[in-house]
Amino acid sequence: MLTYKQKHEQANREAFATVIGLVATIVVWTLCGFGLSTFDITVFHTPLWVIGGTLGTWVFSIIVAVVLAKRVFKDFDLDDATSEQAPEEAAAPTDTPSSATSAHTWEHSHE
Repeated sequence: MLTYKQKHEQANREAFATVIGLVATIVVWTLCGFGLSTFDITVFHTPLWVIGGTLGTWVFSIIVAVVLAKRVFKDFDLDDATSEQAPEEAAAPTDTPSSATSAHTWEHSHE
């Protein structure tokens, strides 16, 4: 189980990797779109730069998303209580009604 600090470090790693993926996608879009515009090649009367700039970028972004999901992102619950709680979590009141009690009250008030 990850501590509160480790969870935020992981979230920061995921955010940073996502920004890197965004920058890489913009570079690929620029190369496939503007870079291919110098070639006078058409596919079904469509310039190659249009296909590269749209479909090429789309395929690349899917690859980036899969790589991020498999190699960078981790599944963890931010609501998990750990020994290292955030200061505002440690000060939260503990006498709040449970969700089961709230649901039970709601069901009876709406019958």
